[in-house]
Amino acid sequence: MTEAARAPAHDAIIQESWSRCRDYGLTHQSAPRFDPPAPGDLSALLESRQALVQTTHQEVLPYYGTILSNSNCLIMLADDQGRLLQSWGDQRFIEPRQAAGFVAGASWLERYTGTNAIGTALSCGQAVHIQHDEHFLKANRFMTGSASPIFDEQRRMIAVLDVSSDSYLPPAHTLGMVKMMSQSVENRLILKLFADQYHLLSFNTSLDNLDSPWAGLVVFDEQGHVVSANRRADNLLGQPLTYGAIEQLFDVPLQQLLNQPDGQPFSLRTSGHFRFHARVRRPARPVPIQPRDFRPQAAQSTPQEPQLHTLSAGDARMDKAVRQAERLLEKDIPILLQGETGAGKEVFVKALHQASSRASQPFIAVNCAAIPAELVESELFGYEKGAFTGASRKGHVGLIRKAHKGTLFLDEIGDMPLRVQARLLRVLQERCVQPLGSSELHPVDVRLVSATNRPLRQDVDSGQFRADLYYRISGLNLELPPLRERTDKQALFQRLWEQHREPHQRAGISREVLELFQHHPWPGNLRQLSSVLRVALAMADDQPIRTEHLPDDFSLDLPTDVPLPVHPEPDDLASQYQACGGNISYLARHLGLSRNTLYKRLREQGVRP
Repeated sequence: MTEAARAPAHDAIIQESWSRCRDYGLTHQSAPRFDPPAPGDLSALLESRQALVQTTHQEVLPYYGTILSNSNCLIMLADDQGRLLQSWGDQRFIEPRQAAGFVAGASWLERYTGTNAIGTALSCGQAVHIQHDEHFLKANRFMTGSASPIFDEQRRMIAVLDVSSDSYLPPAHTLGMVKMMSQSVENRLILKLFADQYHLLSFNTSLDNLDSPWAGLVVFDEQGHVVSANRRADNLLGQPLTYGAIEQLFDVPLQQLLNQPDGQPFSLRTSGHFRFHARVRRPARPVPIQPRDFRPQAAQSTPQEPQLHTLSAGDARMDKAVRQAERLLEKDIPILLQGETGAGKEVFVKALHQASSRASQPFIAVNCAAIPAELVESELFGYEKGAFTGASRKGHVGLIRKAHKGTLFLDEIGDMPLRVQARLLRVLQERCVQPLGSSELHPVDVRLVSATNRPLRQDVDSGQFRADLYYRISGLNLELPPLRERTDKQALFQRLWEQHREPHQRAGISREVLELFQHHPWPGNLRQLSSVLRVALAMADDQPIRTEHLPDDFSLDLPTDVPLPVHPEPDDLASQYQACGGNISYLARHLGLSRNTLYKRLREQGVRP
């Protein structure tokens, strides 16, 4: 594909990113906020990502000289939250006022730093090249960069690899290089996980490229079940890989594959009659197991997911909302949920969907506030191929039609543009969708649930929301109370702790922390509580959650009359460490500290465990 053919897609990525930045409240003059974690949190972050950093380091080094020999380039690795983990290269091109963004722990998410290679690659899920003036914040326009996501064996985005410089970087060259490096990392992660016990089939169009990162890689067991594959395999086969039998992918009997000489090239033909060169590596310890299906699945109920009847633990307002929703499970009556951001509206709707007869059908959640205004119509209603400049050549079915026979959840519907409100009203009245650029009507059967944190009645009075659409979506109005007003908070604290803890974490939440939780105003509601608990559990490990395990910003919202407990610092950790024979776990339990905190304090006192 030529650069000219790629341009519209690239322009659309930049436009969508800039729109998100405006939604975050950023302006071109905003200063980047790199949001560095506290030292203890940074240590835990780097420790948890150590294997990823080491694997990336092994794959970056071969390309290091190629990229950096003739330019002041910096290669950076960030995690799936945009936090910088490691960098390789020369940092002399970095402007002093931006230096905080290039140290471990700095966040490059768009909400903090605007359009940039790392944050935008995370947002759109694909490789991007951001030139100087394409950065949303003027402060970042001294550099240019290319970034590519890294996915694990289950196709989950786990990191981003970036190449940045203050000079012009040709997109074709640097994008190709960073894609190559990210693919190399993905391949190595798959090999580390599966090489000892599974057969590895690599294939490519050329015999010389079987060792290339661009070779397709398929992992299968003794019974011929495919358990993993890299993304390159999808590209070579021309379709997303299905994780069934390997004989469905290639026109060769399983026994013939298993009998191939180890590591010797051979010709291979797919079921679609494409010809490749291939080879099979045998495992050292083959283990026949049942296949794991890594394909994305439609939403379905699991024991860990909340059920409708469990959403309330005794709060009268939640009890009423649940009872009313249960009565409408099989009724064709739309529901409008109202409540603050983070109060659990989407969780409530998912539970409603799972409790209904539509549970086996799609659940499609749409955040109307997150979709750029100019793209809302095409995303909701779909479009025909060639309907507008930049449209996909295959067209787009649209989110409403994707929810056919299932549940459509329109979150933040109050932010929907007026012109789109008119089209949505017509869809709800006629039960048909007309894609952009098409004259054809497509019948749809959806259960509609909407949500908002805005006063829609006031928006109707002021002309910001259509009155006829309001009465169409508000068959039953339910209001979810904010966390600070709920009477079942203690039960919720325990329930969410149980939901987020690891199997070995059984120590619970200390009484002092439960007391702080009870008095906290929780402006971010259940979403904030979940975030606090996840951080605390990571810091506490197998210890009870104490105040030192809480995020640093937790106390900022506490009322001034609620003091934080003070724990005396042990003066001579070195002696206590020696007295217990260097048993970190014992000493941590004795002092009431997490092991990460104890390691940190021992190092501060000159002890190297």
